[in-house]
Amino acid sequence: MLKVDTAAAPQIAPRIATPPAPARTAIEARELVKTFGAGVRALDRVSVAIRQNEFFTLLGPSGCGKTTLLRLIAGFEQPTSGALLLDGRDIAGLPPHKRPINTVFQSYALFPHLTVAQNVAFGLEMLRRPKKEIAETVDKMLALVKMTKMADRRTAQISGGQQQRVALARALAPRPRVLLLDEPLSALDLKLRKEMQVELKRLQHETGITFVFVTHDQDEALTMSDRIAVMSEGHILQVGAPRDIYDHPADRFVASFIGDTNFLRADVTAREPGRVQLTLSGGVSAEGALPEGFSPGSTVTVAIRPEHLTLTPDGASGAMGGYLRDVVFSGPETLFHVALDSGEMVVAVLQNQRETPPPFEAGARLGVALRGTQVQVLRD
Repeated sequence: MLKVDTAAAPQIAPRIATPPAPARTAIEARELVKTFGAGVRALDRVSVAIRQNEFFTLLGPSGCGKTTLLRLIAGFEQPTSGALLLDGRDIAGLPPHKRPINTVFQSYALFPHLTVAQNVAFGLEMLRRPKKEIAETVDKMLALVKMTKMADRRTAQISGGQQQRVALARALAPRPRVLLLDEPLSALDLKLRKEMQVELKRLQHETGITFVFVTHDQDEALTMSDRIAVMSEGHILQVGAPRDIYDHPADRFVASFIGDTNFLRADVTAREPGRVQLTLSGGVSAEGALPEGFSPGSTVTVAIRPEHLTLTPDGASGAMGGYLRDVVFSGPETLFHVALDSGEMVVAVLQNQRETPPPFEAGARLGVALRGTQVQVLRD
């Protein structure tokens, strides 16, 4: 047997896991208020911290204040009150051209009489960068957005999707600290919009620049974002990762605005830190996750996504009874609209299997059960 002299063997220090450094903040809004006209508040005491190198989306319906917040960050508007910080420095009084921030507009705002390369070079020329640096940067940016072969084309001679890429290249060329994007995909057709969603996320990842994206399209926000701020009537209602926003909406507006949702009443039967035990229609038991800081009453509203429901035969244990009102085929899935015995309506979604017909027909008596036992309690 081979003997090992343990005394002479080198001692290997155990590895100690080093926690990742906390993400630094790029843009921070503190109690921002913006008032227009006769006291109309477009933003009402908005506070949010946008991290460096993240894809952050402001999501909400028209008139919610998301574009106003973007314009405040860009410097096109000044806040009525509150503070706006870039890397910890207050920039509220700085004009747009003195901020290391660029904007891609919905209309792209390209110069039609200039070539693609000249459009990309324009901002660098205004900054009086050396000609060699400009040429190298233009080549790099066109390669980044896959427009090298179009360098000598005028922007009036290229497609809308190509124009959007040029606008991105022009905005990225000076290497801004933050890039603002004001619904830049809204003018594109659906297929091209889907392609550009992937491209935008790739560009943000490759450049490492903080992107702040404004949209009213929930699919865009869920597809591209590291984090989402859901806005309504000048307020930010919830900030979180796409999965957190989708699975754990804090209130009814957030739950209804992002994706399809069933809303049901439930009785609270027991309370624990961060969650409650509930009874739904037909005596079905569930566990409810609570929004942060929310103290529920004896009755609450819960959100259940359609894909979190399944159909069962009538009378099955742990299911809410009801009648099937409608069956809607939508390609890869089928939607089942059910009137529960409680008088509430729910929709369940099942993936289609070509060899198997739908399990129930309209008018049938059936049960609706939860996939799992946890639901999301909402602030009404």
